[in-house]
Amino acid sequence: MKEDREVQIFDLSDDEIIKILSKYRNVAVVGLSADESKDSNRVAQFLLDRGFHIFPVNPNSTEILGRKCYARLSDIEDEIDIVDIFRKSEAVGEIVDEAIKMNAKAVWMQQGVVNHEAAGKARAAGLKVVMDRCIKRAYSAYFPPDQKI
Repeated sequence: MKEDREVQIFDLSDDEIIKILSKYRNVAVVGLSADESKDSNRVAQFLLDRGFHIFPVNPNSTEILGRKCYARLSDIEDEIDIVDIFRKSEAVGEIVDEAIKMNAKAVWMQQGVVNHEAAGKARAAGLKVVMDRCIKRAYSAYFPPDQKI
């Protein structure tokens, strides 16, 4: 039963999700793969096609989707609004620490990525937290196809 309560603590309303997807434009995609068949690549391309500014984070690449790739989130000098995480749940804590230090506005843990401790830390620092949800599917659910914001 405790698990159910923890999950609901991090559920944002539809209005809050729409606000995040409408207001925030700079998205660091942590764990973005250069492989076009990977979900992270397809999601990042989808966001690019809708007018988001993507900052790839992957220590194994120098460029992904035509954009400079950063080894670590903290290497990005631009302001980041959303930190979209495609990493194992165990790795989220360190990423959230970096997101807090760089004053990100939101942490978005992709579907299958769940870390309640890191989510609580992010929320306590004032960040919006979305956990275990695909940003592409969320965008598609709230906005018309091909809409750019």
